[in-house]
Amino acid sequence: MDLQALQVFRNVATERSFSRAAQRVGRTQPAVSMAVQRLESELGETLLDRVGKDVRPTDAGSLVLDFARRFENLRQEMLTALGERRDRASGRLTIGANESTTLYLLPHLVRYRHRYPRVLVQVRRSLSSRIPAELAEGDLELGVISYAPQDDRLSARVIYSDHLAFIVSPQHRLAKRKSVSISDLGMETFIAHNVVSPYRDVVEQAFARLRVPLHRDVEMPTVETIRKLVQKNEGVAFLPRMCVDEEIAQGTLKEVRVKELQVERKIHLVYPSHRNLSHAAKAFLEGL
Repeated sequence: MDLQALQVFRNVATERSFSRAAQRVGRTQPAVSMAVQRLESELGETLLDRVGKDVRPTDAGSLVLDFARRFENLRQEMLTALGERRDRASGRLTIGANESTTLYLLPHLVRYRHRYPRVLVQVRRSLSSRIPAELAEGDLELGVISYAPQDDRLSARVIYSDHLAFIVSPQHRLAKRKSVSISDLGMETFIAHNVVSPYRDVVEQAFARLRVPLHRDVEMPTVETIRKLVQKNEGVAFLPRMCVDEEIAQGTLKEVRVKELQVERKIHLVYPSHRNLSHAAKAFLEGL
């Protein structure tokens, strides 16, 4: 259906005049008449009764006029919504992150929400290894991961620099030590995170290089459960420092430096290189 012809018809029916409708839409009167005739032909109905200079909608015309007004209202709603997105006052922002990298987003999200309170922010929990593919496929707008993706379709910027922390309970035998060597850890029970991570590989390689056994007798699905087990002195763990900041400050966990494992952890915000981002996503990037 020609929506422009429908708009012309709505003006004729409202003005009850072809000439006044022509002035309103900025077209000639013959052009307005032809637009209405095309619409009548398409719908197979007479929409207007033409009695002299007076023009009134038929029964079918009244029905079409009602729908024409609805179409116009929807058009205005669409334009308003687009305008709001351009102003970045509203819209939707979808970000992919795993459990730990979500923490690095929090200060940025707080500032963003204060500035754009009407934007719906959705952080989806995703496997870090899957986030680049989900971004490239259009399932996510932004992603937060702890490595630089090797994908030409994506761009990345560092939003936080952290490090991998070796943590123990305050009751642990190493709690009062400022630093230890990997060789001191051969008898320890490590509580591991059972997800794929490049930092897990770094730890395994360091222990293997020094021929020190790495006893991962317990694997847990979340950082929270690992923290709690370490606090109960059921084992030790390597975790992102930001994930244990509060517990270390409160004294419920202790960080001990491991001389051979000074691992910097850079957190990257990742987004598509060649796809247009929503205004909400652009505003988030600019806010960084």
